Amino acid sequence: MLGRPPDAEAEADSAGAVFDTEGGKLKAIIFDMDGVLVDSEPLWQQAELAILPKYGVPLTFEDTLKTQGLRIDQLVHYWHQRFPWQGASIEAVADELVQEVARQIRLQGRALPGVAEAMAVVQASGLPVALATSSPGPIIDATLERLQLQPHFQACLSAEHLAYGKPHPEVYLNAAAAIDVAPERCLAIEDSFNGILAAKAARMQVLAIPDDHHRDDPRFVIADHRMDSLKQLTAPWLQQWQQAVDAQ
Repeated sequence: MLGRPPDAEAEADSAGAVFDTEGGKLKAIIFDMDGVLVDSEPLWQQAELAILPKYGVPLTFEDTLKTQGLRIDQLVHYWHQRFPWQGASIEAVADELVQEVARQIRLQGRALPGVAEAMAVVQASGLPVALATSSPGPIIDATLERLQLQPHFQACLSAEHLAYGKPHPEVYLNAAAAIDVAPERCLAIEDSFNGILAAKAARMQVLAIPDDHHRDDPRFVIADHRMDSLKQLTAPWLQQWQQAVDAQ
C-alpha cells in the first residue's frame, strides 16, 4: 500500500521553495496510470495469457507487448481480427479481462518506484495534476484506492467511452480541459509508445518512463525527456525543465 510518507510534509516544504510556477509555461502535470503509477503491466499480461488462449488466441508473453497502452476493447479487437473466435463477444471478453485485472490490483497492486516521492514534489509545486488513462473505471478505482492516491488528482479521465483510445489524443485533451490548462502547457508522463503518441498529438511535452522491455526502443526518441523511474522526478529537475521550456 502507498501512503503519504511520515516526512512528506517536510519534503513538500523544502521542495516548494525552488518552484516559480507563476508566469512559467508549465502549468500542469498529467499522469498515465498503468506502468507509470502502478505496476499493473504484469497483471495485464497474466490476465491476457490466462484468458485469451481460452478463445483460441495462441498468445505469448512477447505478443502482450504489442498491445501495451491500447484501450481494452482495442486490445481484444486486435486479437479477434487475427484469431476470430465464435461465441463470446469482444465486449464480454474485454469485461472478463477488466474484472480479473481489477481483482488482482486490489489483491497485489503496488506502486512503481518513486511514486510517493514524485507526488510530494508535484504537490509542493502547486501545479494541478490530472490522470489520463486508457483503463476503464473499475481499474482506475482499484488502483487509486489500493495506492491511496485519490487526493492527489484534481481530475481523472478515462478513454473508456471515447470514440478512440490512445494513441488518439482525446483523453489527454479532455484531461487538460478538466483542469482548465492549455494542452501545450502540460507535461504528460507516459510509459508506452501509444501513450507518447497520444500526448504528443495533444501538443504536450512528454516525459517517458519506459519499462525494461522498451528501454532500448528507438521509437521513444520522440519523447521530450526520459527517466528510468519517477525517483528521478525531483524538485530541481522540474525547475530545470521549466526554465528550459521558458527559454524556447
